[in-house]
Amino acid sequence: MSDLERLVRPDLRGRTAYGAPQLDVAVALNVNESSYAVPADVVEDMVSAVRAVAPSLNRYPDREFTKLRTALAEYLSRSGTPVSPGQVWAGNGSNEVLLHVLQAFGGPDRVALGFTPAYSMHPVITATTGTRWVDGHRHAWDAAAPFDVTVAEAVAQVRDVAPNVVFLCSPNNPTGTALSLDLVTAVYDAAPDAVVVVDEAYAEFARAGTPSALTVLGGHPRLVVTRTMSKAFALAGGRLGYLAADASLIDILRLVRMPYHLSAPTQAIALAALRHTDEMLATVDVIREQRDRLVMELRGLGLVPVPSDANFVLVGGLDDAHRTWQALLGHGILVRDVGIPHHLRVTAGTPEETTAFLGALKEVLA
Repeated sequence: MSDLERLVRPDLRGRTAYGAPQLDVAVALNVNESSYAVPADVVEDMVSAVRAVAPSLNRYPDREFTKLRTALAEYLSRSGTPVSPGQVWAGNGSNEVLLHVLQAFGGPDRVALGFTPAYSMHPVITATTGTRWVDGHRHAWDAAAPFDVTVAEAVAQVRDVAPNVVFLCSPNNPTGTALSLDLVTAVYDAAPDAVVVVDEAYAEFARAGTPSALTVLGGHPRLVVTRTMSKAFALAGGRLGYLAADASLIDILRLVRMPYHLSAPTQAIALAALRHTDEMLATVDVIREQRDRLVMELRGLGLVPVPSDANFVLVGGLDDAHRTWQALLGHGILVRDVGIPHHLRVTAGTPEETTAFLGALKEVLA
């Protein structure tokens, strides 16, 4: 063991860092980014906004990012559930707001519970705060309820673990499946000493009738709903994630955030994107169409895709998932090996990218 390995925190020894491949390929469908560039007029607004704040970069930005919180609250309220600026928090990607939650409510001698397979960063972020992670479990594959978890199963696991933080992912990554509000509220009631986080990074892609946990924020002061501008807003490079919660919980997050954590350019770019909300979200329906096309055509190939509420599809039925991943890469197609035997995850891209992926997959399967 080297000196540095000896000095590092014991709970971090032997761990590997997050590392989704970033490769130069013709078709990148592995990290659920939007395949659509930011529209030219929105780019111009962003450039003008950054130009406007550039002369004042000698000063710290608005620590409370007041205008941005107001704009995010207005956006969330469009769904029909009123959200006030005082209920909104933001960070450099949703991972940072999740980190703030764990810094405030996790830590040594505390426990976080999540139902896996789910977002791989939940346990990683948990570990960085010295919080103990517990893998809750979903069903194994079942065509009627793929990798699902019932209300009774979730409640039983929560009562058994008695966590301080619970992660619920809806739509879930990597399965794409959404959770019922009955499950969310049942877990909340079963965990009286826990903050319950519903990660809704893909909420804008959900099929009609899929509920958001925003609708049950009222009367649930320990409930947190996280969102991101990386996916539906096609702003992955902008690094802006946010959450909605009771205003008293937001006050607690102020205790752990770094001062001035959102730069003036970040705030300006996000505000510019929100001024063009309808245009930025115009590709959502097209992406949904490609997602549903993937499900239909993958079934036609004899595979087992999971019907999805996200901008990706988890596809099962592969003899050797990693060999398939490698063979697709040889065709210039990058998808995600999520570590579930016989499964790969593919982002819904443009129609042309979908066609390229399906064509390459047919060759690989043949």
